[in-house]
Amino acid sequence: MRTIKSLLFISPLFFSLLTQKAEAQTDTLKINFQDAEKQFIENNLSLLAQKYNVDASKALIQQAKLWDNPVLSTDQNIHDGSTNKFFNHSNGGGQVFVQLNQVFATAGKRGKQVKVAEDDAKVQEAAFNDLMRNLHYNLQLDFSQLGSLNAQQLVYQNEIKSATELVNAIQKSFDVGNTSMKDLIRLKALLFGLQNDMVENNRQINDLQTELKTLLQTKETTFVQPVINNKPIETVNLDVQSLISQAMTNRPDYLSNQYQLNSATHNLAYQKALAVPDLTLGVSYDQHSSYAAHYYGLQIGFPIPLFNRNQGNIKSAQYNIKSQESTLKQSEFQLKNDVVAAVNQYKLNIQLFSTQQIAFNEQYDKLFGAMLKSFQQRQISLVEFVDFFDTYKDTKLKILQQQYNLQKAIADLNFAVGTTVIKS
Repeated sequence: MRTIKSLLFISPLFFSLLTQKAEAQTDTLKINFQDAEKQFIENNLSLLAQKYNVDASKALIQQAKLWDNPVLSTDQNIHDGSTNKFFNHSNGGGQVFVQLNQVFATAGKRGKQVKVAEDDAKVQEAAFNDLMRNLHYNLQLDFSQLGSLNAQQLVYQNEIKSATELVNAIQKSFDVGNTSMKDLIRLKALLFGLQNDMVENNRQINDLQTELKTLLQTKETTFVQPVINNKPIETVNLDVQSLISQAMTNRPDYLSNQYQLNSATHNLAYQKALAVPDLTLGVSYDQHSSYAAHYYGLQIGFPIPLFNRNQGNIKSAQYNIKSQESTLKQSEFQLKNDVVAAVNQYKLNIQLFSTQQIAFNEQYDKLFGAMLKSFQQRQISLVEFVDFFDTYKDTKLKILQQQYNLQKAIADLNFAVGTTVIKS
């Protein structure tokens, strides 16, 4: 029994020392969301890697515009047996054959191939924008949630401080026989529960710190402390159809499906063009092996599309178009549902967050101080105080949760539309 009492009494000191040690080993970075956005865009390595993919795909557009290289070939005598010399062409002897060929693409193949390359570059750029959109969304959620958890940490710290002072006072009263064991254990159990809740809150803070520092590319020993603006947000008139139109213009995942459909359409045209034979033109010079010395010839050639008319690739391209059309329709349905759901969720949360809530929060803090003083002066019973203590904690945490829910609703709405509709 004495061991349990000692642990319950010492644990608040342990938490205090642990917090002080953690703060001593880290540098605190106080940052608002606008500065966090800027640092995220400048430093995030995932964005940098995807940006290189965009640049690589754009380089392929330039490659698709290039002509095929001409082919130069030659045939010469290596050794002359009569003179026992290598590459002997003196006095008009020896044999030299030179040929130069150039392939000319027909049916606009080069232009169609450029179109496909441009579509693929747009797909890569949309993938870059979608990665930024998702990482930005994660940044906004982590930032808001970490700010909420830090505020919850203050609630726990204040309650633990007050509960510790009460436990110490009741312990002294119990030691002289003025307080029952039941009352003492009840308060110690309350304190113990608060300490456990704070440990769990610290665990969540630590996980979010890891995620946020990775997004911002900050030093591993830095403690990120979000500066949250919890002032009431001005009511915005949200027109669903207008937001859906904005989403179809801005959302990179939807645009990517559009670009892939365009690419599939252009690829079909390119595959059909490949069925048309290319023309090969060339000139040749033959010194001695032709019917006449110093022969100059013109060469014209093209494959005869007798067996291979690119039928398989054309059919595959046609099926790919149908597949991309279905994907685009599904993406449009998803987009519309996302916007409607985000608008409804935002409206529900904005109703709960108001100036009255902030005033109530401040009044509740004053009431807590009054109730604590009343209990210390034995004007209210232990049962009444513990009930109020629990209610106060739950209410404070719910208020903080509502504030986070509103920030999340704003992030969800911006994410669904693909642009900043409401600034957090």
